[in-house]
Amino acid sequence: MRIEKVVINCSPLIVLFRSGQANLLPELFKTIVIPEQVYQEILAGPEDDEAKLALPQMSWINKKKVEVSLSVSAWNLGNGESAVFSFAMKQSGYWAVVDDLAARRCARTFGIKTIGTGGLLVLAKQRGIITSVKNRLQQIRKAGLYLSDSVIQLLLSAADE
Repeated sequence: MRIEKVVINCSPLIVLFRSGQANLLPELFKTIVIPEQVYQEILAGPEDDEAKLALPQMSWINKKKVEVSLSVSAWNLGNGESAVFSFAMKQSGYWAVVDDLAARRCARTFGIKTIGTGGLLVLAKQRGIITSVKNRLQQIRKAGLYLSDSVIQLLLSAADE
């Protein structure tokens, strides 16, 4: 199944902007939704943050108001993740882009398909957008995303590297 539409959380956006790789998003997906809660969380970040500075300039984002469902709010996730999942539950065909393990467990419970930031890099390689994920994984690590060595190895294996 080809992923065409995503709704994206803060962490993936922030590390992609900080690592200079946010341009992959519009190359990978036809529709990229950012819930208002995610957008505001990024804008509340440090004044010099790359994501905060760049996000308002991006023409490819579709910012949406999202009402968080009671069933999702019961999981006590962050505002952004709750909005991402509430949107994905109501709109068919959307994948949620999230990195947090607890959030992924919640998504599985609701049958929401997810992909993480590392998975985006693997997908970009599979689609011929990039030639290698190894250095790009190191860049997102340096940008602040925790990826264990075992997860790095899984991603490299998935990318045939």
